[in-house]
Amino acid sequence: MPILSVFNHVSLDGYFTDTNGDMSWAYADDPEWNAYVAENASGEGRLVLGRETYDMMASFWPTPVAIETLPDVANSINAMPKLVFSRTLGEAAWQNTTVLKGELTTEMRRLKAEPGLDMTILGSGSIVAQLAQEGLIDEYQIVVNPVVVGKGRTLFEGVTGRPALKLVEARSFTNGKVVLRYVPASA
Repeated sequence: MPILSVFNHVSLDGYFTDTNGDMSWAYADDPEWNAYVAENASGEGRLVLGRETYDMMASFWPTPVAIETLPDVANSINAMPKLVFSRTLGEAAWQNTTVLKGELTTEMRRLKAEPGLDMTILGSGSIVAQLAQEGLIDEYQIVVNPVVVGKGRTLFEGVTGRPALKLVEARSFTNGKVVLRYVPASA
């Protein structure tokens, strides 16, 4: 069975976007961080995206700027299979992208039950919250950024029942970022 993980940035005060949906504060042009991101993106797997995250990523990663700036990451992300959950997107122009229009939790249960590559959700806060609520996420990789946003959206907006998680790894970087890796406490 494929594993479903999340890789997302949050500010020190717990927001994954500001009130305008911006998360440019998470960007860091830092050699140590860039090497980590390139290594993390080099594995096999499928990306899981919502419509807004898809639009944002598809407008950047296939561009010459992305390929020149972060060639290893851009090449990996462009080549990876991408699953986009959207009721409004007709077709996806970005290579290796499949649009899924079915009900999110039903589709994810189906994908997790079938043989296939592991899946990683990037961005897509409403998808993270819905799948966390249903206990369908196997691992959370949360990058805490040394910035205070003040207001915005939390990654787990609307989640009830306080899902218990256990920390299995923590790694800090010289730029102040900290990656925390959690799994469900029952795992």
